Amino acid sequence: MKAIVGWLFWVALAVMAALLMGDNPATVTLFWPPWRLDVSFNLVLISVVALFVLGYAAWRGVAALRALPARASRWRARQHERATVGLVLQAWGYGLGGRFVRAQTAAREAIARLQADGAGDLPYADTLWVLAHLIAAESAQQLGQRDWRDTWIAAATDAKRAHTAPEAREGALLRAAEWALQAGDAEQAARWLGELPQGAARRIQAVRLRLRLAQLRRDRREALELARLLAKHRAFSEDAADTVLRGIWLDALREARDVAALAAVWRSLQGVQRRDAARALALLEQAQRLLDDGALPADGPLPEVLDEAIRVAWAGYATLSPMQRCRAVAAVEPWLSRLDAPWLSRLEEAQQRDPADAALQYLAAQAYRAHGLWGKAQSLLQQAVRALPDRVLRRRAWCALAELAEQRGDEKTACAAWREAARV
Repeated sequence: MKAIVGWLFWVALAVMAALLMGDNPATVTLFWPPWRLDVSFNLVLISVVALFVLGYAAWRGVAALRALPARASRWRARQHERATVGLVLQAWGYGLGGRFVRAQTAAREAIARLQADGAGDLPYADTLWVLAHLIAAESAQQLGQRDWRDTWIAAATDAKRAHTAPEAREGALLRAAEWALQAGDAEQAARWLGELPQGAARRIQAVRLRLRLAQLRRDRREALELARLLAKHRAFSEDAADTVLRGIWLDALREARDVAALAAVWRSLQGVQRRDAARALALLEQAQRLLDDGALPADGPLPEVLDEAIRVAWAGYATLSPMQRCRAVAAVEPWLSRLDAPWLSRLEEAQQRDPADAALQYLAAQAYRAHGLWGKAQSLLQQAVRALPDRVLRRRAWCALAELAEQRGDEKTACAAWREAARV
């Protein structure tokens, strides 16, 4: 389309020239005493146009000559920029391909070019500086050259040198923090993450590194908060998020050493997690370990957190597997004597609703025994002792039968029960 318009313009110009000059008898007279010169008007017009064209061409030629040094400088800068960018890309490619020695060599050459005089005028010079040092540091990390890695990563994260490349510097900080976490250096990782600006510290990658740092420091509370934040932003799949949260919560639970710590771990649960029978069972088992170690009092009122955990485990008893039910019974048993009176009727009702459940039979029997109802306890223990799938509960059942027999003065039955307990 442009070509057609151009041709039409030249055709119109030619027509105008033909109309103006084709049949024009005008002349131009020039007086230079004592001479007189008569010249055709068409010749004068053509001469004026020619002189203008020649003058313009001469002016452009002089301007082009004067611009030669600047053009040569720009050409050299462009070649320098292309070579530097090419070296950075080459180093990056070598690094991705696992050729770390070549990657380091190319990165060194790029750094040398960026340190040359005039390299600071290159477009994106700071970004190239950060990337070249980051690639060199990454190669040194893979090659085990810790000193060189630290030197190069320090140069890559220099705020003064990378002031026009904040995104690249943030990436270098995140990478340095990850290396520190891999080495188990929590203090160094915290320092790198602390240099991130506020906006970058909220990004998913930064939160993931902060989660790993909290786990390294064994700060379970912060780890739980960060894991929940990642789950909220869907950084994990639903199953993975549940697994991570459960693992962190169990680690926090294992580190609890008194009732206050158990209560704090239990209160950290939210929503449906606080109604999870499996988590309540885990808390009761940890409480039993603390009780065995003497960290919890063996008498007195039942702590509120244990009462709530027992209620949750009892409410979800039907959702547990057979082995989990045995674990639940074993975890609740140490607290039977400290439960309030309504619990005895609840256990009795549950056992009557499901008379074939040996675990419920055992738990109800131990509750009767704790409250002095030895006849009911012996009857249920005799039914449960053969059907219990758990060896520990079977041994406890035989021991309970032996003690009941001793209380009745039946030495023969007691000896038989003790023998059975020893065989389990």
